[in-house]
Amino acid sequence: MAITYRTHMSIIGDILSTARDEVPDESGASITYLIRKANISYARLSKILDTLVSQGLLEQSNSDRACKYRISNRGREFLQAYRGFREFADSFGLRI
Repeated sequence: MAITYRTHMSIIGDILSTARDEVPDESGASITYLIRKANISYARLSKILDTLVSQGLLEQSNSDRACKYRISNRGREFLQAYRGFREFADSFGLRI
């Protein structure tokens, strides 16, 4: 059985999809929730979240209890474009 590794872009896609579709409440997804759903380590997730927030793809809200993340409109546009490109690349047998 061959092991397939996810690309950095596919991990970003998973994080954005989770923040868009699977958020347990309106305030957003917690870091713990994203770690579980995206199946990624805390250290790697933290770096990616910082990038996604600074690029405007995720919105971060802070409360007394935790940081929460929600997908922004720009993040939705990015995710839609990413999925379209991934389908296009797949049609040529390419992995992105």
